[in-house]
Amino acid sequence: MSEEADQPTGSVRSMNSVLNTLRVFEEVAVRQPIGVSELARVTEIPKGTVQRCLVTLRQAGWLKIMDPERARWGVTRKVLALGLRSTGERDLQDVAKPVLEGLAAETDETVILGLRDGECLVILAREDTTQVVRVFLDVGTRVPLRATSGGTAIMALLDDAEVDELLRHELTEFADAPVPDVAELRREIAQTAKRGYALNGSSSWYRPHVASIGAAITNPLGHPIATVTLAIPEMRFHRAQEHTFAPLVMAAAAEISHLLTVD
Repeated sequence: MSEEADQPTGSVRSMNSVLNTLRVFEEVAVRQPIGVSELARVTEIPKGTVQRCLVTLRQAGWLKIMDPERARWGVTRKVLALGLRSTGERDLQDVAKPVLEGLAAETDETVILGLRDGECLVILAREDTTQVVRVFLDVGTRVPLRATSGGTAIMALLDDAEVDELLRHELTEFADAPVPDVAELRREIAQTAKRGYALNGSSSWYRPHVASIGAAITNPLGHPIATVTLAIPEMRFHRAQEHTFAPLVMAAAAEISHLLTVD
């Protein structure tokens, strides 16, 4: 007799429910923001079951609706905080906060802190501008490195082999966007390495009406682990501002990097 057959039917059903919930949670974390229909397709779990899993995870504080109009789901700060504690990166957010606040106050533009997680940046914190028109990116959002100025700043400090591996992956989730080819991305990475910061102008392919300036944060071993990004609506950005804002962004990233080395 199989092990499953030895178990009461209710126990098997409960175990399947737990496994389904965990599977849904994992897919949301990787693909957020994502809707019920797409979750059902990628998990091969019925939509009704997926919806129940989402509600359970929301009640537990692990998931939230990130896009109410299209009912798309994402993870909460609770998940992010737990992940940071488990990897020893919690200090980064604490150390960076006053620096981010200072940069936001000096520029009156949105400042974003992102942590590298493999091929992506995870948004850890955001300090908003006081202006009505602003750039918004929800905390917990995952964005491919190659889609952001901050990601380009990180890749500019990686060795060639690691960059090659990152650029080898196709961005299928942005199939409808005019993604730059690898040669263009390599030129941007090389230029970023020379000047110390990355720039996405208002013609950025990922967010077409947003300009951003990003600089890398390094750990005590000098390896890039995170980024500081200044994000500005196209309507307020003038290319001359690059020479004013870029040194401020680089200084903020350098200050956070230094603070991470202090016991």
